[in-house]
Amino acid sequence: MFRLSSILLSASLLLAACAAPQPTMGPDGKPLPKLYKIGAGDVSKIQFRMLDSVNSLRQAVGAGSVEFDSQLNAAAATHARDMSLQNRPWHFGSDGSSPIDRATRVGFSGLYIGEALSETYETEGETLAAWMDDPVTRRIIVDSRANRIGFAWFQETNGKIWWVMEVGAVN
Repeated sequence: MFRLSSILLSASLLLAACAAPQPTMGPDGKPLPKLYKIGAGDVSKIQFRMLDSVNSLRQAVGAGSVEFDSQLNAAAATHARDMSLQNRPWHFGSDGSSPIDRATRVGFSGLYIGEALSETYETEGETLAAWMDDPVTRRIIVDSRANRIGFAWFQETNGKIWWVMEVGAVN
């Protein structure tokens, strides 16, 4: 009886393991990223999930909330597309512009605090977590002077996403 129970239990566990999808592992032993495809109907959902997440993180450190700034959003969107064209995540535009130049170009006249950017296949939440793990981008995101952000991305047809967040303050 014990042997039959053991065989049935082993078979049940084996079948359960077969039914669960196993993640594909990379050479580093970590699961390979899944394609995160952003549809046209997802834009406002993603933007406001990011805004809510940033404000929660800021609240946890005693900083005030931020809100979207259309000019900083425009600067972020322009730079996300430009990074894709350059095929590199960095703070300078293909025309040599700096983050401050781009914010000024779109009419932002407040205090420019900083920029966070990423080249990834990850979601906005995973990207924000990576930014918060880096001391430089963390300081920008939770800067107590900030009260405005711009947030945008550009997704290539292969699924790669270029994320950009601009942080500033207006009186």
